[in-house]
Formats: sequence, structure tokens, C-alpha cells
Amino acid sequence: MSNLESAGLVLGAMLVLIALRVPIGAAMFVTGAIGYWAMVGETALLSYLKGLLWARFSVYDLSVIPLFLLMGQFASAAGFSRTLFHAANTLLGHRQGGVAMAAIVACMAFGSICGSSVATAATMSQVALPEMKRLAYSDRLATGSLAVGGTLGILIPPSVILIIYALLAEQSIIKLFAAALVPGLLATVLYLVTIAVYVRLVPGHATVQPRVPARERLRALQEAWPIGAIFLSVFAGIYGGYFTATEGAAVGTMATLTLGLARRQLQWRTVAGCFLPTAQATAMILVVLLGANMMNTALAVSRVPADMAAWIGGLALPPLLIVGGFLAGFILLACVLDELAMMLLLLPILLPSILALDLFGLPAEHKAIWFGILMLIAIGIGLVAPPIGLNVYVVANIARSVPIGEIYRGVLPFLLADLVRITLVLLVPPLTLWALRFVR
Repeated sequence: MSNLESAGLVLGAMLVLIALRVPIGAAMFVTGAIGYWAMVGETALLSYLKGLLWARFSVYDLSVIPLFLLMGQFASAAGFSRTLFHAANTLLGHRQGGVAMAAIVACMAFGSICGSSVATAATMSQVALPEMKRLAYSDRLATGSLAVGGTLGILIPPSVILIIYALLAEQSIIKLFAAALVPGLLATVLYLVTIAVYVRLVPGHATVQPRVPARERLRALQEAWPIGAIFLSVFAGIYGGYFTATEGAAVGTMATLTLGLARRQLQWRTVAGCFLPTAQATAMILVVLLGANMMNTALAVSRVPADMAAWIGGLALPPLLIVGGFLAGFILLACVLDELAMMLLLLPILLPSILALDLFGLPAEHKAIWFGILMLIAIGIGLVAPPIGLNVYVVANIARSVPIGEIYRGVLPFLLADLVRITLVLLVPPLTLWALRFVR
């Protein structure tokens, strides 16, 4: 049996196990180990396994994952999402569609301290959806804006999946954080423009509430600014070279905890309760990374990624067309696969092909960073696109009275904005890469 056939059987067996609801980490590890054994033998497999745990989990940068997850848990438990939404609502709520705009801005701000798209969508839906219902916003606009707003958590630093991409692609976490800023802000602006255009072209989906008095706006901003200060201090410190990403995560976590305790929004019993979900999420991610490491090793032995890169490099097609085809595939797969599983499955196969292409004359590091941001944008689109947009189901679980088809209809205008964004980032790499010059 050729290595290509062995790799095909390994990937097929893994997909079968996933379809049988075997955890993704276990499915990748078992099939990867069997494939490695079939290609190089039992002795080589045992020799590899004895050092695998240490090689995978002794990486210092992995400690950034539980720290940022814990920071998000503290922020959620302290009710910072409600504070951020109230501040955004006092500034934007008097505009037509302003409460939906405020939800988008609050999702962006909360995503910057949460790092998870699903958690952002779930938390902000609980906060903003009752307010939009009270003001007679249509279910379509209310739920659609919250579903897409949640996707900002996948791109706005500190995104957990962005950290995992950095580790898998062997790129700087700090540089990827910097590269994600402009595309994340661009998404926010495009979503706000989409709401403004939608409520004017399709009347009746939003109401206008009275302008909040200046004193109340000032009070809301005074309550929210320390949360923004945490984000700014952490990432200014990271980008300025004053501390590493891991140290920045520790600073942000302690600052979030201190602010929650000082405002009496956190009690020590609540703080203790934040550690268990953090540990559970960290364990899940680490097991998946272990399985991905085993699978990637088996694929490397098969030389399928290298052979595929050579084959793609020999195609008489424009490089941008190839990248665009990959992104279209990501969007389709993200509709039916978990975003982390999809990235772990495809990145080891496709990244060598991207690095082999001549793309705007970019060096390999810049190509890897640029492609990583494009990949996350595509995954974000898949999180809200039918038929199985995960964020849509998260919002539907909270807005139980709203048919899921209505949520998908609410998402459609935002998908157009996402297509504009991914096209801009694809054709204009400086939108992603210009911020790297500020990283020390």
C-alpha cells in the first residue's frame, strides 16, 4: 500500500470515528497512531510516543490558553458584558437600529477579553436580546446581529483559536494578534454599516429610542472605561515588547479579577467556580492538540502535504485563485464541522501549499500570518452560514421562541458584508500585515 493510500485510509477512518461521535482528539490520536505504525513500524511508533507528551505539553506558550480562558470566565462572571452593552447603548441606542449596533460594539469589546465566539454570542444574547425585544426590534434583526457579533470573538485578540493557529503554524502569537486587529475592526464597521443600510431599506425591523441624557452617558462610560483599559494595557504591553503573550495573559487575568472584586461584582465563591470550566476547556483543547500532533506526524511521514504542495505549485492557475478556492472550501466545511476540528484537520495539509505559492512577493512568515487571518475569517463565516452555523444554534437556544430559519434570514445581510471583508483582506494583504511594524 502506498503512503498516499495509507494517508487516505487514516483520514477516512478519522472522519468515520468523528461521525460516530468519538471525541475529535481521540479520533485523531488513534487513527494517526495506527497510520504511523502501518507506515514506519511498531518500534518507531513506541519511540515517538515516549516523548510525545513532553514535547507537546512542555511548550511554554501553551500556558497562554488557560490564562486567557480564565480571564474570559472572570469577565463573564463579573457581568462585564452588561456594562459594555449599556455603555454602547447609551452612545448608539438613539439611532435607527442603534441597539443592534450597540450589541455589535459590545460583542467586539467583550470578545477582546473573552476570546471565544460561542461564549461571546451566548453571553451577549442574554444581555442584549431582552432589550431589543422590549423596544420591539424584529426577531430577524435582533438574533441575526447577535449571531454575527459573536463571530468577532474568533478574530479580535485574544482569540483562543488564533493562539492555536499560531502554535500549529509555528508563528508568533503576538504578530498574529497584531495582524487580526484591522480585520476585526473592519468587520465591526461593516456590520454597523449593514445594520444602518438594512433598517433604511427594510423599514419596520427597528425602532428609535430617545437620546440618553449626557449625564447618564458619562456615567455609563465611567463604568466601562476600566474594562477597556485592561484590554489596552495588556495589548499595548504585548505589542510594545514589555511582556510576552503569556505574561500579558497573566496581567489581564489578574486585572480582570481585581476589577471584579473591587466593584463587588465578583465574590470569592464565584471566583472559585470559574476555575472548573477553565480547566475543562483547557483539557479539551490540549487533548485535541495531542491528537492533532499524532495525526500531523502520520501525514508528514506519508509526505502527502509535501506532495500536495508540489502538485499545487505546478498548476497553471493564478495563486490568488488557489487561495480563494481554499477559502471557499473552509466556508463550506465550517458550516458542518467544528471550527477547531476543521483547522486542525486542514492546516497541516494546506499550509505547505500556501507557503509554496508566490503571493505578492511575501516572505513565508507573512504568508502564514496573512493566510491565518483569512482562514479565521472564513471559519467565522461558517459559524453563521446555513445549514449548521454553530453561533446561530447558540442564539436559537437562548431565543427559543424565534424559528431558526428567521435567524438565518437575519444573518444573510451580514454575510454579504463578510464577503466584502474577506475579499478586501485577500486582495490587499497590507490590511493584515501593516500592524506588524509596530510589534517589537
